[in-house]
Amino acid sequence: MILYSAYFKTVNAVLDEEIRQAHLDYIYKLMADGVIVAKGPFTDHSGGLIIYKAEGFEQATEYVMNDPVCVHGSRTVEIKEWKSSLEV
Repeated sequence: MILYSAYFKTVNAVLDEEIRQAHLDYIYKLMADGVIVAKGPFTDHSGGLIIYKAEGFEQATEYVMNDPVCVHGSRTVEIKEWKSSLEV
């Protein structure tokens, strides 16, 4: 498995709050499935970061783009392969 970081930037805070629970439900399911390694919001409320395990960039992109915050456009995202110095 390869690790991918997804940097989410909030672009519509009102919409983001409206779909927050759907976003959380989605990421908690992926966590239960072992797909998400780490997650969390930025303390300035500008977005957040999620680290995914995936077979490749295409699969990581699918996980990210199916998140309600991407589906509904409340956040933009940048996905990059990430080499961790931590064991996961």
